[in-house]
Amino acid sequence: MRLLGNVIWLVCGGLIACLGYLWGGFLLCLTILGIPWGLQAMKIGIAHLAPFGRDIVPTGGSIPVISFILNLIWIIFAGIWIALAELVFGLLLCITIIGIPFGLQHFKLMRLAIYPFGYDLR
Repeated sequence: MRLLGNVIWLVCGGLIACLGYLWGGFLLCLTILGIPWGLQAMKIGIAHLAPFGRDIVPTGGSIPVISFILNLIWIIFAGIWIALAELVFGLLLCITIIGIPFGLQHFKLMRLAIYPFGYDLR
């Protein structure tokens, strides 16, 4: 079931979302200051490849104060908009019975979009 969900996810927009995040992350990595946020954008893009059967877990290797500051900057400039888009798509998909599993994946990815530093999808 996990494989089928991930294949449908990729065909119905997951691959396009992944490429968008990877491109945005690449553009952020072109600047020295944007590298931390570019890597997180790439992490979210890779998470959009196969969200079924994976959970958001703390990475455990980060310093909480630095992660908080980086997450705060991320939320102000990008995270809130990404999270709102994930929320809208999740709500639209949850209207139909068939779309509920895909909507739940959007809600899961919304959490990663708000707090990318210190969390990972495994």
